[in-house]
Amino acid sequence: MRTLRPCGDTGLLVELDSLEDVLALHAALAADPPPGAVDLVPAARTVLVRVASAADLASVADDLRTREGRQVDRRQEAGVVEIAVTYDGEDLDDVARHTGLDRDAVVEAHTGQLWTVAFAGFTPGFGYLVGSDDRLHVPRRESSRTRVPGGAVGLAGEFSGVYPRSSPGGWQLIGRTDHVLWDLDHDPPAVLVPGARIRFVVA
Repeated sequence: MRTLRPCGDTGLLVELDSLEDVLALHAALAADPPPGAVDLVPAARTVLVRVASAADLASVADDLRTREGRQVDRRQEAGVVEIAVTYDGEDLDDVARHTGLDRDAVVEAHTGQLWTVAFAGFTPGFGYLVGSDDRLHVPRRESSRTRVPGGAVGLAGEFSGVYPRSSPGGWQLIGRTDHVLWDLDHDPPAVLVPGARIRFVVA
């Protein structure tokens, strides 16, 4: 099911049933934006479409009601960004316990799949990554840390993520990376932009 709602004077919020639907619609719109659309902002169950002017809203809405989603091939290797990780996170043993895997198997599961940035949020440069292996679905920590160092690699729910800078956080930390994920001198400044494909490798 797809529901459209107005969002301000020049926006349409598309509500969808699942993250898979979000990924498919975002991929289709990114590949062929409707005339008048100037920005796409995916989230867990929505895609916000910003348009150039209120005059474009009706035609963009018609497009969004009928637009077919585009299948996202999470195995496609072209354009993959590799992020080297040292797997020594404070919660690695807890993740092993939650998943029934040992530490090495957790690392193998994390590095053995291609991840897709589903959407961004929380802090600049933070991407919510989804993979195809559900063995790493784990709950958030019962209590959040007041400070998670920049570069920390974590898991929460169905997502993996990398903290681009120091901040509070409640994800299960499994490792760390020196990869720079947010740099205002680059265009775009974020590495983990929606639709990007990521492979983690052992540092």
